[in-house]
Amino acid sequence: MLDTMTMTKIVGGLCGTFLIFLLGGFGAEFIYHSAGHGGDDHHQAYVIDTGELDSHDAQEDVAEVDFAEVYAAADAAAGEKLFRQCKACHSLEDGKNGTGPSLYDIVDRSVATVDGFNYSGRLVAVVDTWTPENLSGFIESPKKFAPGTKMSYKGMSKATDRADLIAWLSTIGQ
Repeated sequence: MLDTMTMTKIVGGLCGTFLIFLLGGFGAEFIYHSAGHGGDDHHQAYVIDTGELDSHDAQEDVAEVDFAEVYAAADAAAGEKLFRQCKACHSLEDGKNGTGPSLYDIVDRSVATVDGFNYSGRLVAVVDTWTPENLSGFIESPKKFAPGTKMSYKGMSKATDRADLIAWLSTIGQ
């Protein structure tokens, strides 16, 4: 039969074992990932030329497409499905705010005009009106578009997805 002292020893042994694994993991991370490298500036020591472009070179060769052209070919029905990402923080009802302001009639609306929502001053300093191009820039990367904004969304990288979402939002409230 197990008494209190035996149970204490067993639990202490398990906790000690987990502590050793935890400290070993921290030590390995320190040795292999940060010792002598000074952060995130890791470079490959030897590069084998395969004749293909690496991803950085490939990005430079991609022609920048005007967002107006992408927006003209947008599919509003596809944008409705993309709104699921926004639903957690935004409402489509006029005057009903969530963590973020209501997106009712957002396209071509002036910035920071929803009553009852406390906008960050940085956003107001960047743009005056939510044109499709401004919305696209903001949705692509809120932190880059308006540094210091409260919006914590990481962004939507595909221009076609942003255009579809904005096309669908333009149908709400009009």
